Amino acid sequence: MEVACLDLEGVLVPEIWIAFAEETGIEELKATTRDIPDYDELMQQRLRILDEHGLTLPEIQRTIAKLSPLDGARDFIDWLRERFQVVILSDTFYEFSQPLMRQLGFPTLFCHKLEVEAESGRITGYQLRQKNPKRQSVLAFQSLYYRVIAAGDSYNDTTMLAEADAGILFHAPENVIREFPQFPAVHDFDALKREFIRASDRNLSL
Repeated sequence: MEVACLDLEGVLVPEIWIAFAEETGIEELKATTRDIPDYDELMQQRLRILDEHGLTLPEIQRTIAKLSPLDGARDFIDWLRERFQVVILSDTFYEFSQPLMRQLGFPTLFCHKLEVEAESGRITGYQLRQKNPKRQSVLAFQSLYYRVIAAGDSYNDTTMLAEADAGILFHAPENVIREFPQFPAVHDFDALKREFIRASDRNLSL
């Protein structure tokens, strides 16, 4: 049996922090794991900026409520679920994800949790599910004798792609593609479907 593991932001839905940066006009919030590989460094920067500007979780959630999955993402997820077990492995947070996951038909999501002051809505910190959670999830599936095919777009996806039985870069920026030439890189969902078919050990078709 095979499991398809996908990143969320940049692969199936827009980058939430970039959308919020555009909504607030704060350029620093546009940084993602495509730019800063160290996730803790990136999140500490984000939390500092939120505090400096007095921004809270409800304000971010209002931005997320306006977002939609990337064009073709829902059809791709439906196609994938007919052929694979599908799990989304993301460094987003459950407090962010629900509106977008609803639009994707609620595939299984493994991600993190925010620490939030109940009254003010101020984000004070975050709880990682575990260290290097995407890679660890792949290892866990493999320990259950699943083959894993994974797709992602950023530095924080590359350990997942390397550990998987097959890894694919999707919508990745040129700097990531250059640094990780061992992974096939595609930029549209039809090409991604073909890569999943090629990576599968079963006789699949479009």
